[in-house]
Amino acid sequence: MDTKAFKRSLQHSENYNRKGFGHQAEVATQLQSEYQSNLIQEIRDRNYILKRGDVTIRLAQAFGFCWGVERAVAMAYETRKHFPTEQIWITNEIIHNPSVNQRMQEMQVAFIPVDGTKKDFSIVGNNDVVILPAFGASVQEMQILNDKGCKIVDTTCPWVSKVWNTVEKHKKGDYTSIIHGKYKHEETVATSSFAGKYLIVLNLKEAHYVADYILHGGDREEFLQKFAKACSAGFDPDQDLERVGIANQTTMLKGETEQIGKLFEHTMMQKYSPAELNQHFQNFNTICDATQERQDAMLELVEHNLDLMVVIGGFNSSNTTQLQQIAQERNLPSYHIDCVERIKSRTSIEHRQLTGDLVIAENWLPDGEIVVGVTSGASTPDKVVEDIIEKIFALKATVAVA
Repeated sequence: MDTKAFKRSLQHSENYNRKGFGHQAEVATQLQSEYQSNLIQEIRDRNYILKRGDVTIRLAQAFGFCWGVERAVAMAYETRKHFPTEQIWITNEIIHNPSVNQRMQEMQVAFIPVDGTKKDFSIVGNNDVVILPAFGASVQEMQILNDKGCKIVDTTCPWVSKVWNTVEKHKKGDYTSIIHGKYKHEETVATSSFAGKYLIVLNLKEAHYVADYILHGGDREEFLQKFAKACSAGFDPDQDLERVGIANQTTMLKGETEQIGKLFEHTMMQKYSPAELNQHFQNFNTICDATQERQDAMLELVEHNLDLMVVIGGFNSSNTTQLQQIAQERNLPSYHIDCVERIKSRTSIEHRQLTGDLVIAENWLPDGEIVVGVTSGASTPDKVVEDIIEKIFALKATVAVA
């Protein structure tokens, strides 16, 4: 399938919209009332520090809703206003935040049901409206919806679209796209659908395994078993790793993506010589500015003398997990939570570990004067951050009174 031609054709269809419907001002007021926070603005105005009682909050200087997320949510709200009575579907969570997705359901925006591991598009009517979320949707899903004649509202983040353009370039030059990402993540699923040959590596360790195979060969069956769910159909590591290009899931750690790019650049240079490098390697910068800014702000924040770190965001939010990883690597007590309800008491908090396990931590909030670092992922509204900060203030105040 010529995915580039299909995408161009879709974007010229009268049933396709990616610019909104002219309700921006009305929606902006609604979003401000539902998601923004006076307390968070106060902390920003105080140079990202606020002390109350025994608690000093240090807020990361870049956190929360990014432009792409804000745009996607605003377009979803606009869609509901523009189509007040139509059946509206969304192919996946609009963003990775439980409160925002709950709000979508309250607005009668329904998620396409999943039958086993596949989405059931048979339930979607020909005249229904379907929203593509900020992470995008696979080209196959777009084709199904287009064939049905649905009205498609595309909220895909432009940074994600930039990655799609990159893998299209790889495909045109017969390069295999090596994608730094999580093979099950909906953004990576979408990106790989626009690629030709592709291989998805989760981290630097897997990248080294691939680089070693390029240089020295290895057990072909072991390779294919290792990447069975993370490569294109018919992938042959003995043939398809002669020309490679780098792409990434936009929410992965910037530093690791850069290391992976450098690793494959040096690998191809070593195998084919510097003079032949451009015939065997391509790399374009597809790191999302917002993800990078939040990671840089987190790196700056953990340099301060913090007693603990609270990282706020959806449990399936990749960019939030990367922020948590930064804290963990510095052995800083850190708790990834998605909502204020995870804070059970002064002594008990339910949080997500990097393994994905939900656990209860006891005695998480120290006595006496404390400094708490706070950040949030790119899909987290300020209002959620406010609720958590106020809860910490209240719990410490209760201890002080007692």
